[in-house]
Amino acid sequence: MARRFLIVSYDVTSDRRRERLAQVLQDYGDRVQYSVFCCQLSAREKVQMQQRVKAQMNQQEDRVLLLDAGPVVGQLPEPDVDYLGRPYKPSARTQVV
Repeated sequence: MARRFLIVSYDVTSDRRRERLAQVLQDYGDRVQYSVFCCQLSAREKVQMQQRVKAQMNQQEDRVLLLDAGPVVGQLPEPDVDYLGRPYKPSARTQVV
C-alpha cells in the first residue's frame, strides 16, 4: 500500500481541544510548526487519523486542513515543498503492522 505525505494544519479555538488534537497528530507525524504537522500515512492510517481528529474537534468552530504533498519514496523522504528558513527533515518513523 502506497504511503503519502500529508501536511496537516489546524485552527482550533479551545486550548483544551487544541492540546488534545496536537497529541493525536503527534501519533501520526512530526510537528514542523506550532499548528502544522508532516505525516507519512497509508490510506488506512489516514482514515484512522481523520476519525481520531474528528473526535477531538468541534465541527462548527474548528478547522483542520489536510494537504496531500505526494507519494513517500525512499527511507527518509521529504515532501516536495519549498521552505524559507530552516527546512523540515523527517525523523525516522517505524511502521507497525
